[in-house]
Amino acid sequence: MTTFVIVGAGMAGGKAVETLREEGFDGRIVLLGAEPDRPYERPPLSKDYLRGEAERNSIYLQEDPGWYDEQDVELRTSTVVDSLDVVGRAVVLAGGERIDYDALLLATGAEPKRVPVPGADLRGVHLLRTAEDSDTLRAVLDAGGRLAVIGAGWIGCEVAASARQKGMEVTVIEPQSVPLERVLGPELGAFYRDVHLEHGVTMRLGDGVEAIEGDGRAERVRTSQGAIVECDAVVIGVGVAPRTALAEGVVDVDNGILVDAALKASAEGVFAAGDVANIDHPVLGRLRVEHWANALEQGPAAARSMLGQDVSYDRVPYFFSDQYDVGMEYAGHNAPGDEVVFRGDPASREFIAFWLRDGRVAAGMNVNVWDVNEHLQELVRSGASVDSGRLRDPDVPLDELASG
Repeated sequence: MTTFVIVGAGMAGGKAVETLREEGFDGRIVLLGAEPDRPYERPPLSKDYLRGEAERNSIYLQEDPGWYDEQDVELRTSTVVDSLDVVGRAVVLAGGERIDYDALLLATGAEPKRVPVPGADLRGVHLLRTAEDSDTLRAVLDAGGRLAVIGAGWIGCEVAASARQKGMEVTVIEPQSVPLERVLGPELGAFYRDVHLEHGVTMRLGDGVEAIEGDGRAERVRTSQGAIVECDAVVIGVGVAPRTALAEGVVDVDNGILVDAALKASAEGVFAAGDVANIDHPVLGRLRVEHWANALEQGPAAARSMLGQDVSYDRVPYFFSDQYDVGMEYAGHNAPGDEVVFRGDPASREFIAFWLRDGRVAAGMNVNVWDVNEHLQELVRSGASVDSGRLRDPDVPLDELASG
């Protein structure tokens, strides 16, 4: 019997399993996950689930836990893979058990980074990656008080927003000049700075962290500029790193597991998808994307590639974020130095931003403007040269821009 093994029971791994069965694969499927939960979605963990507005069952890919048995999928949670034998085509579990495979999908995801400062291991210092992390942090938000958030990326900003919505006093500490500067650049970072300031968040921008202090638990953060931020808890949101330890020395790794457009790694029969995959994208070149939609789409693409189908993964990167009453969708991949063009006034909280590179749209973001992101994705994918005046002009339909 043909055996497919998937290491990583998150979004990418879970969607790959669904697709294998949908495509008619009737062989053995083994899904190995280090967490105790069956596959679930992570975006709610910093938003409605964190605030207690969504039930636990709503985050799972399969609401019915019996689905895996019904589909004859061997789901093994709380299971750690110790090593890979790509020559002998087997995964080796922490207890020494070997599971042979005909094809292997690595969907190991990413690991939250920590801050290398004194006090980072005190009680009351939290990371947010898993459902268990979100449950723990939900209790913090329910208790109220003062929250210090280290890092103003997506997790930091979304947690800050959720904590403010729950009534906490929130201080965000970020060494960049504006939130999300690495991702969105200074113009859109300034937009999110203003959104948080208007909702009462204290922003310590251009400031780092020297230490987290307290008597056995976090009570204050001492910043690089010497400020003291009193707090009842700390959340660290300084980004993630791809979980590549299993792949090191086994397949080619460079900021993730290197895969081609068919999501094939350098060893025969090995594939990778999701946060851990660094893909040779046919439109955008080599890139690794840490977003929900990437895992949602790459898992199924990898499954079809494992089945021998002709796959070229050319989806435009997409993500979304909700902070207070500001919702956004983003498509593409911008870079420092790109020109930013606005359609609409950011002060109105309803606009579209475009990132232009060499006269072409590298990325687009719609803020509180809906049913347009597919047009933005097509504009990025087309590589069409676009006049910035047409981008700014609300009377020019978005679906006409890609055709010039």
